[in-house]
Amino acid sequence: MNDKIIMLFKDEGGEFISPPSLFIDKLKKVKAVLFDWDGVFNDGFKTGNNEGSAFSEIDSMATNMLRYALWRINGNVPITAVMTGENNPTANHLAKRENFHVVYSRIKNKAQVFAAFCETYKCKPEEVIFFFDDILDLEVARTCGIRILIGNKSNLMLKEFVKNSSLADYITANNGCNHGLREAIELSLGLLGQFDIVVSERMVFSENYQQYISEKKKIETIHSEG
Repeated sequence: MNDKIIMLFKDEGGEFISPPSLFIDKLKKVKAVLFDWDGVFNDGFKTGNNEGSAFSEIDSMATNMLRYALWRINGNVPITAVMTGENNPTANHLAKRENFHVVYSRIKNKAQVFAAFCETYKCKPEEVIFFFDDILDLEVARTCGIRILIGNKSNLMLKEFVKNSSLADYITANNGCNHGLREAIELSLGLLGQFDIVVSERMVFSENYQQYISEKKKIETIHSEG
């Protein structure tokens, strides 16, 4: 089954930088989820008037699917955070609506904040899955467990640098504007053997899913500015 999933994503243009077997082994250790914002949930464009940048419900659903899968595996709602270099009102909105644990805004040294994140929430760097897209994220990618680079056809040299420096496990075929985050999360769910059961239980609003939602709603989102 995993071979079919791997080929499905390869055929669409996704790139496995780590061997798929290592990618799967790393996935099994994940207990926390970390997102960059611009270029991950969107195309990275801003209007310049502090309105932030948009997100898609397609990607929002993916974040929920991933958290539910990890809840099923680990027995608790995974620590979930956004770390962004700007103050994005839409990031704060999504995080609060979806009961993420924390949004770190106006962060210039992401590695420093990542270390504080791990200490605060008692998670090891190797237990974190990180979705990112650009240079400010690379030092975090160097230290965390699963690293997924949201692809961008214009970043030819950056992608080569990331590959040569082993700073990602997978590079998506789609960019942030075209739901690369959804691609990355569906791949992760498939390789964890969770995709079908997560979709099936969400579809019928199963008792398990309702329990997860009940626990998730107890989380109060923190907004921390650098």
